[in-house]
This record gives sequence, C-alpha cells and structure tokens, in this order.
Amino acid sequence: MKIGNSAAGHAGRRDPYDYPRSWEADVVLSDGGTVHLRPIVPSDADGLVAFHGRLSERTRYLRYFGAYPRIPQRDLERFSVVDHHDRVAFVALLGDDIVAVGRYERLGDGPSAEVAFVVDDAHQGRGLGSILLEHLAAAARESGLRRFVAEVLAENSAMVRVFRDAGYQVSRAIEEGVLHLEFDIDPTEESLAVARAREQAAEARSVYNLLHPQSVAVIGASTDPMKVGHAVLMNLLEAGFTGTIYPVNAEHRAVRGVRAYKSVLEIPDPVDLAVVAVPADQVESVLDGALAKGVKTLLIVTAGFAEAGPHGLHAELRLVGEARAHGMRVVGPNALGVLNTHPSVRLNATLAPKLPSRGRAGFFCQSGALGTAILADAGARGLGLSTFVSAGNRADVSGNDLLQYWETDPDTDLVLLYLESFGNPRKFARLARRLGRTKPIVAVKSGRHAVRPQLASTSVEVDEASVQALFEQAGVVRVETLAQLFDTALIFAHQPLPAGPRVGIVGNSSAIGLLAADTARAQGLKLAFEPVDVGPQAGPDEFAAAVREALISPETDALVVVFVPPLATPGTTYARALREAVHELDTQKPIVSTFLAAEGVPAELAVPGTDGAPGRGSIPSFPSPERAVNALAKVVRYAAWRQRPQGNLLRPAGVHTEAAQEIVRELVDDVEDRNIVLEDEDVVRLLHCYGIEVVPFRVVSSADEAVSAARELRYPVTVKAVDERLRGRPDLAGVRLDLASEDEVRRSYHDLREVSGEDEMYVQKMAPKGISCFVGLQDDPSFGSLVSFGLSGLVSTLLGDRAYRAVPLTDVDAATLIREPKSAPLLTGYRGDEPADLAALQDVVLRVAALAEDNPEVRALNLDPVMASPEGAFVANARIVVGPPPARPDTGPRRLRAINAPD
Repeated sequence: MKIGNSAAGHAGRRDPYDYPRSWEADVVLSDGGTVHLRPIVPSDADGLVAFHGRLSERTRYLRYFGAYPRIPQRDLERFSVVDHHDRVAFVALLGDDIVAVGRYERLGDGPSAEVAFVVDDAHQGRGLGSILLEHLAAAARESGLRRFVAEVLAENSAMVRVFRDAGYQVSRAIEEGVLHLEFDIDPTEESLAVARAREQAAEARSVYNLLHPQSVAVIGASTDPMKVGHAVLMNLLEAGFTGTIYPVNAEHRAVRGVRAYKSVLEIPDPVDLAVVAVPADQVESVLDGALAKGVKTLLIVTAGFAEAGPHGLHAELRLVGEARAHGMRVVGPNALGVLNTHPSVRLNATLAPKLPSRGRAGFFCQSGALGTAILADAGARGLGLSTFVSAGNRADVSGNDLLQYWETDPDTDLVLLYLESFGNPRKFARLARRLGRTKPIVAVKSGRHAVRPQLASTSVEVDEASVQALFEQAGVVRVETLAQLFDTALIFAHQPLPAGPRVGIVGNSSAIGLLAADTARAQGLKLAFEPVDVGPQAGPDEFAAAVREALISPETDALVVVFVPPLATPGTTYARALREAVHELDTQKPIVSTFLAAEGVPAELAVPGTDGAPGRGSIPSFPSPERAVNALAKVVRYAAWRQRPQGNLLRPAGVHTEAAQEIVRELVDDVEDRNIVLEDEDVVRLLHCYGIEVVPFRVVSSADEAVSAARELRYPVTVKAVDERLRGRPDLAGVRLDLASEDEVRRSYHDLREVSGEDEMYVQKMAPKGISCFVGLQDDPSFGSLVSFGLSGLVSTLLGDRAYRAVPLTDVDAATLIREPKSAPLLTGYRGDEPADLAALQDVVLRVAALAEDNPEVRALNLDPVMASPEGAFVANARIVVGPPPARPDTGPRRLRAINAPD
C-alpha cells in the first residue's frame, strides 16, 4: 500500500487498544527461531520509528515506492492507531524490538482490502512475510473481508514470491513497473497445504536446532558428584559430544578439567543449547543471561515449577513467554534431557548415565522420572535409538514438535511416545495421521480418565474399543504399558510389515503352539494353518526346515516360532539354525519368537547393526507366546491401516463458515466461563449455516395454536413435550406421532399437557419413516472433538453401541463411522427391508464434523433422532451446548500452542 491511500469504512472496533486476544500468537520461523505476533497499538509508535530507522534505503524504497527516510507524525499516528476491523496491523516482536509489520485497509465499504508488509533487513528470509499474510487473512475473514489486493514494484521479487507461493489464485496486472495483485482469501486446499508444509518445516527446524547443537553450555555445572549439574556435564563428556562444551560455574575456573565461565555471557563463542541445572529461584536470572547471549534453546532440568503448584506454574508461564518472545525454544522445566546418538553429534544432555546404542527409533517421553528407566530398558532389550527427548512439564517443546521433526528425519523410522496428556489433541491427530503413513507411531497414553475440569460438563466416557479405534484412525498403535511399547517396538524396529493377518505357528511344543494359536484368534488374527509341532526330539536342521516351509507358504503373512530348549542339544544351536534359514530366504514376512525365554533380541538371533545394536532382520524374542502374538497383532493392525485408503478431507457444499462463527461469537461473548444450552432458534440458525436442516416445527402454547401450526406444516404431524426428559421416557410418552387430523392434534396436546404440566409444546412435520439414529459431538481429553454415531434408543445407549471418529473427518472416516456399530446392519436392508440412504447419513456426519472444526466453542451437539430412510436423512431434534473452548483448535494461521493452554 503506497502512502496516501485511505480506507473508507470504520464500522468495526474503535478502541485502538481493544483487539481480539486470539489474534496474539507466538510463531516459529523458517530457521526454527520464534517471534511474538500481535496487533499494533498506539504505544508502539516509538518502536515503529526505531524499526523504520533500521530499514535500508532499498527496503524503504520497495515498501513505500520512494525514499521515505522518516515517518511524518501524521503517518505515524495513522500507522499505529487502527480500529482492528477495517484497518488492521500486526507487528512481529523479537524481545522489545519490532522486526516486521503487516497491515490491511478496507477499500470503501466492499469486501476487499489492500494489504502490505515490510520486514527488517536483518530478519528477511525467515518466513515473516508468509506468517504475516496468514494472520492478516485470518483477521480479515473475521471482519467480513473476502479479497486482498496489493500493489508491488515489479522488481520486488521477494514480496511477489510471498503472494505467489501462498497457495491462493492470484490475478496479476502490470502498469509502469507496478504489479497489481488480487486474490480471494478464503482458504483453499492449496493454501492450507502450503501453510501446513511451512509449519512442518519451521517446527522441525526448531527441533533440529535442539538435537544438533554445535555448542552446549551447562549452567550450574558442579564439581560435586551429587549435584545434577555434575551429572549432566559428565554425561556430555563421556558420550563424546562432537561439539564444544562450556561449563558455567561462578566459583571454579574449571570443572572436570574443562575451562569454566562465571556466566554464559562470558563464553566467547555462540551457544546453541544451554542446559540449566540451578535451583528454581535462580532460573529467571539465568534466562536473562541466556537471552542476552542469544542462546537458541534452553533445556531446563530443574524441578519446582508447574508440578509444584500455582506459584511454580506462574513462574513457568512467565519464563516460557519471555523466552519465546526473544526467539528461544524451551525444553522442560523438570526435564530429564535430550540425546542424539548420531556419530556426528553424540549428544547426551540428560541425567541418564549412558548414551544408548544407535538405532532407528525416536522416543518422546513426558515423564522425567521414567526417562532413565526407559533408556535402560531400551538398552537391555537391544532397541537402538536415534533421538530421545524427555520434556518434563512440556511448557514449550511438545510431542507435536517432535512428530514434525521425525517426519523428515532420515535417521528415524519408528516413533515411540509416552504421553500423559495432549496439549493440542487435534493437531496431534492430524500430524500422527500424516506421519503414520510412512513411520509407525507407538504410544503409551496414561491418564485417559483424568478429565480436565473444562471438559467435565460435556465429556462422555468413551469405551475402550472406541478409544482403540480412535487411535487407529490417527495411525497410532496404542499400548497400555511400557512393556507392551517395547514388545511392539522390537517388531517394528527389526522386522518388515506383514501383508495380511494370516499367521503361521511353528514350534517344538504342541502345548505352547496351541497357546499361541488361542491368543492369535482372540486378537482377530487368522491361522494360516494348524500349528506345526516338530516335536521335542527334532534337531536344529529339522526345526529350521519347518520354519523355512512355513515362510515359503503363500498362505503365511507372518510367523510365530515357539521353542522350548530340549535337554540334548543347546538352544543356541537352534537359534542359529533359525537365523540362517530366515537369512537364506530373505523373506519380507515378519517373524517373532519365544526363544530361550529371552526378552529382547538374543545374540544368536541378532543381525549386526550400527553401534553394536541389533539391526534390521534380527528376530525379537518374548518370554511367552501371548506377549509375542499380542505385539504381532498390533503390527498387523497397523499394516492394515496403512493399506486402507486414506480418504479425503472434504468440505461439504453450501457451508457458510463466517456466518456460523459470527453467530457463535455473539452467543459466547457473554457466557464468561460457563457452558449454555442454545435456544431452538439459535440451534436452527447455526445448523442452517452447515446445510443441516431440522424438520420444520413450531412452538405452541395452546390447543388452537397447535391445530393452526399443524395446518401450516401440513399433516401428518407430531406433537412433542418441550422437556427432553419426557420425550426420552417411553413410560411417560412425551411424544405423539402420525397425527393426521385436527381432533388428533387437540387430543394429543391435552394428553401431553396433563403429562408435562406445561402449556408449551412442539408441533413438527412428520419425517419419512426410517431407522432412528443419533449423531453427536463431544469433547475428549485425548482427541479433542469427537463425532459419534449410533442407533437411537435405550438398548443402544446401555450397550454403548456407538462409534467415534476424531475431527477432522475424511470421507472414508464418515463412511466407516456409520457402518461400525453392531446394529448398523439395520440400515442396510436387514431382513429384506429397503436400505436407508447411507450417502445422506454420511453427508450429515461430515457437516457436523465441519461445524466442530470451525467452531471449537461448540462443546456438545446431539442430533437425536435423525431418521434414516430411503428418502434421505432427516433431523427431527437437535441440542447444542456452547462455551469457551477447552484449548486452541488446530485451525487458522500457524502458531505455537498457547503457553497457558490446559493439558
């Protein structure tokens, strides 16, 4: 926007300090650093002048189409005083300095606005332009704008590239060296894909910076072997870290023979990673020094923050907010640490005494207390790791950040997670679904039933079978214990994926073979053939021959080898024979065993890998056939998920997102921290925005009004009590159906008047006869918003015969959701009935999912009943609860998880 252009409309917000707090965000840039983004306010005027003064002449010329050496007072006021509606500006702050500004101004009273931004020369090339464009577009859509226009000098290739690469359809015209660009700002499939790709690259880079430091400072390095600072320093040294280590100790000139510095500021070279091992009350002063030094990442092993109570939480939030605002990421507090086994790094910045063997598994752990045990267990079982992060309180760097990193990390093929809670469950589901297509994710999820207070009023417990299905929907292999996690990880790490569920069993004990077969059937696996028992007298060659024959069989997708050592021949001889037979075949079928009662990968079954750890092709062994088969079953289910069609994330036609969000904002503005049940009129309005129409009804207060409404709606009609409890109680009969005359309507009204004691009733047009279904929406602490489906009625409710999917839904998710309940065959023409219109039912499900994705303030929704008939799907009743969302949704422009977001 050139100087002198003006916007005509100022119908929106007037107070220049009053802007939507949701517009404020911490964002990760392309180099992994962070800045704080917020709308401009008048007190930023001095910062704007300083920012403008740092711009080069070239940058000022490209932005303002002229020299513009200083900002005149009139322009300064115009730039810093905006209404946050028709005139919006964002500043990107690094510490107290403005490093970028983006703004738009509405053109006249129409739906278009002119957009422009400028970035400090020292921060160009970090992705700030695309970040500003995303946030400006989101703010503009909230203000009712639909289109951006921009005028850019043709020679300003960097700015042209920002618009061109944003994923919008940009029209261009050039006149006298000035490009005129126009584009609609509604999200497109391409613009969303561009934003997701940039988010992945930026967040992955920030984790890369953490795991590949060239220098590490240990702040609090101690000469006392009992101190944490001593342990971290020793572990870094003994692991053979390939970078430079700087102990920071105010009292000693050297620690363990390494020169020490009194403060991080005295270190002469840049510091990539600072490990903080000082008491909690000293961490804030340490942060000040690290910020002044320009440290990229702070790893805080110190405890005494959020886990210690409200005061600790307050200190933690202040600490992380300050760090992010100055471009720094934080791991912890209360973290065990991070490690990277790559030979070019060899980083062990943890409290664990030994660097694990190098492998292909990345491990994220929330619990610092369990971290040391996890690393020891991995080593004992022969599971090598690529990287490990124990994030403690997870105030900043989280499991989602690690998923972004591991997606493109060439050294990681398998992801292991120990999670106690999700900071952003919707984002976790999205990232896991994408990553799981190429790399297995195995997760221990504890604390599922510890529901957050924010969810207590709307969260309904989901049965364990559905929880399992929800994790599988996201491509996550869910396990209950760390032992199960390692059991499953051993197969993923060392064996190929099975092509199907057919399992062969070969062994030298019929009893153990039958036990393996029973477990396989219980897990839904298919036996390729009856268990083969070579007998306890069979020698190693005969045993190996039976294994070879089973693997060659086209009926076998995977093999379980069960073995009891005979007295005459050492078991190690059989193990070597097995390994050689498998190696000769070079089969792509996974093999698990119960060999020598070993747990892990015994040396006789191992194929040498890197750093002495067992490599691909090693055969894992389990102490019992049940554990071997249970772990194999999880791998089989994951392989089947990977083979299924992914489906597409569809936006149903006829959705009016902006109108819906305006309705929701209007309703939620005054509820403070409460949830409210919407009035009928608001329910109908909101559903209408998503193309969900409630069967026409009227609210009446007398028999005459009921008759008049029935006449208007046209017979047949139904009369229903307003009280939901009466409508749901067969013994109280709060509903009268198929009323075809005035007399029936009057009689029904009077009957219900006696039952309910209320004058007010519903009169509704009768929907076509069909199967009564339920479509719902609810919050869940593990997955965010869930869409549920089942057949209506007491029996289905009692038996928990409902299926669940996490938002967002693909077309495949919606199609499988309505077919998953045990009673679903009733919809497809059971016993010769005409099938319901499943496509119409699927469409309703997708529209509910879109509503949930766009409006996190919708805390619960019930469409019950939805009449599924050959003519379509008809919503007869709806209930919606709105309130403050439990956490930031995974929609809108890129941003880090809010530092005060609940876990």
